[in-house]
Amino acid sequence: MKKYVPGWHDDEVRALSELAAGFFEREVVAHNDKWEAQRRIDRDVWLTAGKLGLLCCSIPEEYGGGGGTFAHDLAVFEAQGHAGDLAFGVSVHSGIVAHYVNEYGTEEQKRTWLPGMASGEILGAIGMTEPGAGSDLKAIRTSAVRDGDHYVVNGSKTFITNGSSADMIVLAVKTDPKAGARGVSLLIVDLRDCPGFTVGRVLDKVGQHAADTSELSFVDVQVPVSNLLGEEGQGFGQLIAQLVQERLIIAAQASGAMNRAVEETVAYVKSRQAFGHSLFEFQNTAFELAECQTIARTCEVFLDHCIQEHLRGELDAAEAAMAKYWLTDKQCEVVDRCVQLYGGYGYMREYLVARMYEDARVQKIYAGANEVMKGIIAKSL
Repeated sequence: MKKYVPGWHDDEVRALSELAAGFFEREVVAHNDKWEAQRRIDRDVWLTAGKLGLLCCSIPEEYGGGGGTFAHDLAVFEAQGHAGDLAFGVSVHSGIVAHYVNEYGTEEQKRTWLPGMASGEILGAIGMTEPGAGSDLKAIRTSAVRDGDHYVVNGSKTFITNGSSADMIVLAVKTDPKAGARGVSLLIVDLRDCPGFTVGRVLDKVGQHAADTSELSFVDVQVPVSNLLGEEGQGFGQLIAQLVQERLIIAAQASGAMNRAVEETVAYVKSRQAFGHSLFEFQNTAFELAECQTIARTCEVFLDHCIQEHLRGELDAAEAAMAKYWLTDKQCEVVDRCVQLYGGYGYMREYLVARMYEDARVQKIYAGANEVMKGIIAKSL
């Protein structure tokens, strides 16, 4: 079948996508057993990604980034989904954390953090979710109390991508517990020398076993006031603004994953024999894959539309929510249907499609559960 070429893929973006595809296959997926056993991906892989120019692609060159548009970052994330990997925390590092610093940081903050993030020498995380607060960001309880030229931070975070490996974290805190959303602020916390900071469990998840997803604790951690991103009370608005982009990232990964699942399954059913025929010769198999390919293509076209709107600065929260909800929902459907066509082998983790099945499920939960996405869409009607 003719490959769809998105409108946001110019020659430079396409070349970067091909570079990223080779990187993920060679450096990440090929060593998946090792990464899963240790529940994290080695720092050398991050340094290699930095040398190849795959980190912070849309951060300005003056801060060590690639100087491209967000299309360049999305090309990397889409290639990651297509490779069948959702464990390497590059989307959080490059697509989210770096953009908080670039968008809201002071000149000093940008020069302190962004060059190291672009090279892979500094690994970033973001701390929003807490044991009692997920999609409802206003409900966070981690506090930051001003004490002279420092904030004293107390609280805990969970489900933190890159959590046990990160050198820095953009931390959502309450600087005014009585002010609701207007009491939320963002702090950059240097985790490399941080008394009172501890890493709890690296979490045992249903999928994404190689991803470093951790619990974090902060007890009387002192953070310089100069590490505040923007001003006190601006954090909720900053989070909401950046979540539009985060949801587009997840949609791009979902699109890549759907296409790869169909490709892998077509190859498998053409080679697998049953009752004297290839599985592909059975009408049910062919029709299932025809439907899955149609779903993947229509999702790809809608994603193309959303990305082009985002690059023009026109994508609103409702359409971003549509992209995140719809593509992750269809990702789970398509991968599940592909697993079925493998029969018993689809349940064996030696096959990529089985790992993709495990990894897909959480896509409907993080960055705002899909039920929350439907609420955002409904409010726009």
